Amino acid sequence: MALHTTTSFLLSSLLLLPIMFFNLTAFADPITFDILNFGDKLESFAAPITFNVVDFGAKPNNIKIDSSKAFESAWKQACSSSRAATIYVPKAKFYIYSATFKGPCKNNVITLQMDGTLVAPPNFHLTAQSKTWIIFRQVNGVTVLGGVIDGQGSELWACKHSGKTCPRGTTSLQFTNSQNIVISGLTSLNSQIYHIVINKCRNVRMERLNIYAPANSPNTDGIDLEETSYVTILDSNIGTGDDCISVGPGTSNVLIQNIYCGPGHGISIGSLGRKERENGVQNVTVQSCRLKKTQNGVRIKSWGRPSTGFATNIRFQHITMTDVKNPIVINQNYCPHNQGCPGKESGIKISDVTYKSIYGTSASLVAIKLDCSPKFPCKGIVLENVQLTYKNGNAKASCINAQGSTVDMVEPMGCFEEFLSSI
Repeated sequence: MALHTTTSFLLSSLLLLPIMFFNLTAFADPITFDILNFGDKLESFAAPITFNVVDFGAKPNNIKIDSSKAFESAWKQACSSSRAATIYVPKAKFYIYSATFKGPCKNNVITLQMDGTLVAPPNFHLTAQSKTWIIFRQVNGVTVLGGVIDGQGSELWACKHSGKTCPRGTTSLQFTNSQNIVISGLTSLNSQIYHIVINKCRNVRMERLNIYAPANSPNTDGIDLEETSYVTILDSNIGTGDDCISVGPGTSNVLIQNIYCGPGHGISIGSLGRKERENGVQNVTVQSCRLKKTQNGVRIKSWGRPSTGFATNIRFQHITMTDVKNPIVINQNYCPHNQGCPGKESGIKISDVTYKSIYGTSASLVAIKLDCSPKFPCKGIVLENVQLTYKNGNAKASCINAQGSTVDMVEPMGCFEEFLSSI
C-alpha cells in the first residue's frame, strides 16, 4: 500500500470507531461505547511524520543480521512524536529476533505500515526465553496495516512431535494493556504457538487477516482473546493446528463475522475454568462463518473443576459446516491429559446460548453434543433452524444436563431434558 493512502485509511477508521465494533442488533442487550476524543485525534493528522525502518539500520533481505533494534528505535521516535506517526516497513524481508513496542506515547495515532515481511529465527532455541516474538504494551491508537509475519515454527513443532523436551514456544504477535487497536490486512504464518493474542485490551478491530499453520502444528491458535472487551474480527481466513479463534475468560462484547476456519479446532468460547477464581465471558456473537474439516465447529469448553466463571449471552448464527467432526459442542468436562480435574464437576455456569441457522455436514454421527455440568446445568439453550446431516443421512444429538428449547426445524432432534422448576 502506498504511503499516501495511510492517512485517509486511518482517518476513516477513526471516524468509524464509535460504531465499527458492533452491529447493535447482534446483541439482546444495548451496548455502551466509549466516545473518543476526536479533537485530539484529528489535530494529530495535520502533519503526519514517517519513519522508515531502513533509516534506523534495518537490513532488508539479510537473514544474518538482526533488525530488532532498528525497529525498536523507529518505534521510540514515533512514540515520542507529538504528531501522528507512521513506521514504514518497505517491501523486503527483515530478520527479527524479538521486538517490544511500549507506550504510553505522546500521540495516539501510530501506524505500523508493512509492505514487507518480518521473519523469526528458525532456530527456536534463540527465542526460547521470550514468551512473545512481537509485543505491544500499554499503547493507544495503534494500527498494524498489511505485511507478513513469519514465525518459522516448523522446527519447534518437529521437536514436540518427536517426544523430546522442547520449549513451549513463543506467540507471534501480542497486544496487552492497550486500547483502540486496529490490525488490518496482516498475514501471519507458521507461529511457534499462538499467532495473535489480545490481552487486557479495549476497543480492538481485526479485519482481512490471513492466518496459516499446518493442521498438525500444536497449539497454533489463530486469535486468542483474554480479559478484553469490545472486539470485532471480520472477513478473515484462518487455518491452524488449534482453535481458529478462542474467546477466553474475562472477555465481553465480541463480534466475529465472516470467518473461514479450516483446518483447526473451530471457534471456541474457552477454555474456561482453569482457575478457581475467574471472570466470565458475555455478549459474544459469531455469525456468517464457514468451517470446513475442522475438529470442532462452534464450541464452549470448560475445565471439569470448580470455578467462579460463567458464559452467558452467546449467539452462534448463520454458520455453514462442511465435514466438521463436532459441529455443535459444549464440553464441561475438559481435562487434557486427565490431570488436575478427574472426577470433579465444572463450576462454570453456562446460560442463554443460541444456535440459529446452522447448516451443513458432520464428520461424526453425533452432530450436536451438549455435555454440561451436573452441578450447574446449562440453561436457556436455544436451537433454532439447525440442519446437520451425517453421510447424507440422519445425525444424532446427545444432550446431558442441558435445559433449553427448539424453534422451527431442528435436525438432529433429541435434545433437552425436562428439569424441575427448582433447578
